[in-house]
Amino acid sequence: MQNTIKFINEKTNNFKPEIGVILGSGLGDFVQDFKSISIPYSDIPNFEVSTVQGHKGQLIFAQINGKNVVFMQGRYHFYEGHSMDKIVYPIKVMKKLGVKTLVITNAAGAVNKEFKPADLMIITDHINFMGTNPLIGENDESFGTRFPDMSEIYKKNLIKIVKDCAQELGVELKEGVYAAFSGPSYETPAEINMIRKLGADAVGMSTVPEAIVANYCDMAVLGISCITNATAGIKTTPLSHQEVVETANIAKNKFQSLLLKVLEKI
Repeated sequence: MQNTIKFINEKTNNFKPEIGVILGSGLGDFVQDFKSISIPYSDIPNFEVSTVQGHKGQLIFAQINGKNVVFMQGRYHFYEGHSMDKIVYPIKVMKKLGVKTLVITNAAGAVNKEFKPADLMIITDHINFMGTNPLIGENDESFGTRFPDMSEIYKKNLIKIVKDCAQELGVELKEGVYAAFSGPSYETPAEINMIRKLGADAVGMSTVPEAIVANYCDMAVLGISCITNATAGIKTTPLSHQEVVETANIAKNKFQSLLLKVLEKI
């Protein structure tokens, strides 16, 4: 960890971010118009390289409306073969860099039958179906307590900010529970039916590990999903990642506008 922090500080001239943002599918070029410092994951000690289409794989440091922000331009996924320790390592790095608030974005499939592709959903809570937990193993008290409370991972005050921003912009928002599976196969109709009965509104293959660790590290967490497809059992044609990327691009402009407004208000 010390090598990572030292390397980043040298590259950024000790830039101190207060907000961290994970840019999911469709938001990869969000920072292209801002003056920024970019560092490829492949250059950073102990970082991994993302292999998924639409994930460029670099840290971006930028000042937006007077606030210092670090962006993950792409993320790691459990299905890529990375350990949970590796997946959440950048979140712990953000903690050491000084990040207090983490905004997590993702592409997700609709479990709620009233949701449609290109909808934006505020995450109010999550269900972990990934089969493991990123906090398993020896605990480091410098990050957080052994048994962290998870009763309000996604902070209500941040959710209110998003709702206010959406209203100001005229952007329709959904809200609901996000369920995470390991992937990379999409869920079966029976699995979707199960998680719907358990209270999930959307499903994906990310976000939950990062949210758990950010909360454990005493960061305020905000999660926003772009609904990119109907899920098995709702959709009658085969699912594909290409469809996810295409729909995320359709929703990109309103998603980027909302994210920029939210970063102004946090």
